[in-house]
Amino acid sequence: MLGFVTKTTQIPKVAPAKPSAATGSAPHDAGSPAHAPGSPSASERIKTLVILGASGDLTGRLLLPGVGRLIASGRAPGITLVGAGSDNWTAEQWQERLAGSFADALAPGGDSTPEGIKALEAVQSNSSYHQLNVTAKGELGAFLATVEGPVALYFALPPAISQKACEVLKKKELPAGTRLVMEKPFGSSAASAHALNATLGKLVAEDHIHRVDHFLGKSTVLNIMGLRFANRLLEPLWNGEHIEKVEIVFDEDLTLENRARYYDHAGAGKDMIQSHLLQIMAIMAMEPPATLGQEDVRSSIAAVLRCSTIGNSYKPDLADATRRARYTAGTIGERQVPNYVDEEGVDPANDTETLAEVEVYVNNWRWAGVPFILRSGKALGRGRKEAVVTYKPVPHLPAGFTGVDSPTRLHIGFGPETLTLDLDVNGPGDLFTLDRVQLETALASDPLLPYGEVLEGVLSGDPLLSVRGDTAEDCWRIVEPAFAAWKAGSVPMEEYAAGSNGPSGWATSND
Repeated sequence: MLGFVTKTTQIPKVAPAKPSAATGSAPHDAGSPAHAPGSPSASERIKTLVILGASGDLTGRLLLPGVGRLIASGRAPGITLVGAGSDNWTAEQWQERLAGSFADALAPGGDSTPEGIKALEAVQSNSSYHQLNVTAKGELGAFLATVEGPVALYFALPPAISQKACEVLKKKELPAGTRLVMEKPFGSSAASAHALNATLGKLVAEDHIHRVDHFLGKSTVLNIMGLRFANRLLEPLWNGEHIEKVEIVFDEDLTLENRARYYDHAGAGKDMIQSHLLQIMAIMAMEPPATLGQEDVRSSIAAVLRCSTIGNSYKPDLADATRRARYTAGTIGERQVPNYVDEEGVDPANDTETLAEVEVYVNNWRWAGVPFILRSGKALGRGRKEAVVTYKPVPHLPAGFTGVDSPTRLHIGFGPETLTLDLDVNGPGDLFTLDRVQLETALASDPLLPYGEVLEGVLSGDPLLSVRGDTAEDCWRIVEPAFAAWKAGSVPMEEYAAGSNGPSGWATSND
């Protein structure tokens, strides 16, 4: 049962639940995904993690810190780490990168265990780096013959390079049990995602392909599912008869942060909505799975995405169902932010949006007519990462009440993981006056970084948190009409000052 406290009360941190070793299950205990039907056995656990693109920014900034935290927590026993990249790095340069990326995990205290720290130190000292041209025929295959399997082959590379590397690989060159780990964006269109799926399918089975979406950490996925499916108070009302709209928002106060080379070609739509937010939407909207096994959960997610479109028969106009904007000069805290088009590395001809919003409709019985509003942007005045469920008004409010009758709203926060319920109650003072209160609690969270949570599934051979091939294609199918309309200029590019909440005409900017 959720323990609510008022917003003004100190909220205790809720520790993540530990999986039970028992074979039976108590009421409301669905078990750990690691023991769910369809999960792989411990004998398939990965022995070697090979990072391609090991000298790149993604590896140093996000991937290696996640690896370090995972090993230092004692949750990646017996792993060997190997780096490979196109840069001619020395062993000393690789060790410097590892030292910097592992510094927090190696520090005493926190969530690292003494045994985990020793294991991480051993992994670091034994790790090696190899210069490699992954697109040269036979070179990657020959290299893989020198490492112990099963292997997790992590493509921390631009999508085009990953595609080429997989095209020149041969199935016989992969060690038994190899798992391929692909970074987003997975393709650049539904057609290219389909082609990449076909290429990967010639190398390994679908359940050995991990398409990484670090936004789908275990805490996020299981918190939503636990909230919905373990509380009878919520699930009977989780449909279009009672819910007016669902908003999934990922607003950042960060600007480009030296990522123009990628972001100016992706924009807010491809960077966040096409992948992360559609996946969260699917978990919010899916039917109850029979188990927490990867096959049941991912099939429920796929069923939602298959019937989803931007706009529907009630709102077919993409100029009405989508919005885009770009930030102009402004102030965020004490930082002076220039116009987006004046940022270093930006080409104004790309017409890139830094804030986007789309209305997705899940065209099935449960959700017919309910808009799922997906919004993401940069350089905004407040960071906001949450899903908000807004319920329909009561059918009749007894005459005599005064004050504002506001809609009931449920907020699910992503980092920190929180749950807030907005309710109308009587008083204080005049009992006839409705007043707004917020009931708030902390949800369980995992001390691992998001990449650590996803990598744990890769190393243990559980694809629960990975994006399945058909859903990767469907995500592109859903958004492609909007992107085409934007490119054609059918949807105007609006503007908002950096540090503001976005265009004032957007309802989500005024929440």
